[in-house]
Amino acid sequence: MAKTRPQSPEWLDAMRILWVKVGGLWPLTSGGRLRSFHLISELAARHQMTVLTSHGEPDDHEALRRALPSCTIVSVPHQVSKQGTREFAGAVARSWLSPLPADLWRWCVPALRAEATRRLVSSATDLCVADFLYAIPNVPTPGAVPIVLFEHNVEYMIWKRLRDTAPSTWRRTLLEVEWRKMRRYEARACVRTAGVITVSELDRRLLAAAAPGARLTSIPTGVDTIYFAPNGTAEHPGRLVFTGSMDWYPNEDAILYFVDAILPDIRREVPHVSLEVVGRHPSDRLQAAASAVGVHVTGIVEDVRPHVRAAEVYIVPLRVGGGTRLKIFEAMAMRKAVVSTTVGAEGLPLRPGQHFLQADKPAEFAQAVVALLRDRARREDLAQAGRRLVEERFSWSQVAREFESACREVTTRTHRRGHAPVPREDTIRDAS
Repeated sequence: MAKTRPQSPEWLDAMRILWVKVGGLWPLTSGGRLRSFHLISELAARHQMTVLTSHGEPDDHEALRRALPSCTIVSVPHQVSKQGTREFAGAVARSWLSPLPADLWRWCVPALRAEATRRLVSSATDLCVADFLYAIPNVPTPGAVPIVLFEHNVEYMIWKRLRDTAPSTWRRTLLEVEWRKMRRYEARACVRTAGVITVSELDRRLLAAAAPGARLTSIPTGVDTIYFAPNGTAEHPGRLVFTGSMDWYPNEDAILYFVDAILPDIRREVPHVSLEVVGRHPSDRLQAAASAVGVHVTGIVEDVRPHVRAAEVYIVPLRVGGGTRLKIFEAMAMRKAVVSTTVGAEGLPLRPGQHFLQADKPAEFAQAVVALLRDRARREDLAQAGRRLVEERFSWSQVAREFESACREVTTRTHRRGHAPVPREDTIRDAS
């Protein structure tokens, strides 16, 4: 049943927002889920929110309803095929005859698209937010209701970087096709929606270059500075920590790379160093590699904070990725010194040397970690600078206001001109 809007002045300009997010929202086990959840929660204080999503194992849509009591939650069952399965191979094969990249094909949910279509033609919605590019195949565009594409990542860039780091010729060949197909589809989605919101200025520029004529706005990422806060927990000497969904390939690649190319150099200088990898669904491959060198992989945990608090240094050895990494802001909010690659800190308004240490080559990364493990004062300087930054500029309430402003601009433009015209698709630049 739809919620009744409170009759208070702040609701006079309230919007009826349909938020479409495939792949579930609860539990909050990934950066994308955290960002979406906090924005929805903040927006629900001022707008009528309907969240249309899907759920599979181990998503908990009933817990999501309890966590967002002021929202209408509609969730349909859908279990996405996983890499290495017969279903995944079938999805890849079928996608070759479709304009959809393989990774988007497996997120097509017919029941979710039917429900989105029904709600968008009912005249009971002012704005639809397609959360991640994966939502776009499940939303009819264009239509009478303006669609805002919320891009947590530049998806094609992730696949391009996967191509660049692929270990074999045949895999690089497959990924070459996939990233170019993803770039074409992503650019088309950007120009066919009424507006696009990115999570960094860098992402906005990348998409503007790929899709001239798209209406693009960037917002910062955020962090819950009350939940993620230091509490005086004693640090374990020599402890490093990484957090993230381990079923997301860029995170798995980061840890395999760290274990193979960086950790041995650190151990030569600091023999007692230890690493804890915290995140859901680590693969057998990752667990075997970690076990072989004495790295502790936790799997899913109820609360990452005790693991982060116990570490002396937080590492982000990402080589592949897009968007912005909430994990860095969470570590900074907990007053932790961070060592990251350029890709790991990409899109965040951070100054290397002031807020974190930046290193890309394995030997440089190892040297940066060793330097911090040996210098408590330097760790404290970085940690305090990071905490000050997120406290002053990146609360979720502030980020949500900027997101809301971008959405209002879209609805205002649409009401003023009628539904925004769709730019010609021949403005999309070919991949290069």
